[in-house]
Amino acid sequence: MIKHSEEFKREAVRIALTSGLSRERVAADLGVGKSTLGKWVAQYRPADLMSEPQADLARENERLRLENRVLREEREILKKATQFFASQKP
Repeated sequence: MIKHSEEFKREAVRIALTSGLSRERVAADLGVGKSTLGKWVAQYRPADLMSEPQADLARENERLRLENRVLREEREILKKATQFFASQKP
C-alpha cells in the first residue's frame, strides 16, 4: 500500500473539485482508487468553497492545462514521425 503525502492528497482533492473531470477519471489519472479519492475529498474539502466565478475559472484553467498537455504530446509524436519519414530513402 502506497502512503501518499498530505500535499498529494490536497492536490488530488483540488483537481477532483475544480477540473470538471469525473472523479473516476481523476482517480485513474492519479493512480488511486475512486473510493480513496472520495475519502480524501470528504477529509480535505475546503470549508469555505470558492465562489462560483472562481470555481468556473479554475475548472476552465484545469481543462486548458489538460488540453495543452495533450497537444504538446501530439506535437512531439508528429515531430518524431516527420523525422522518421524524412530519413527514409525512396
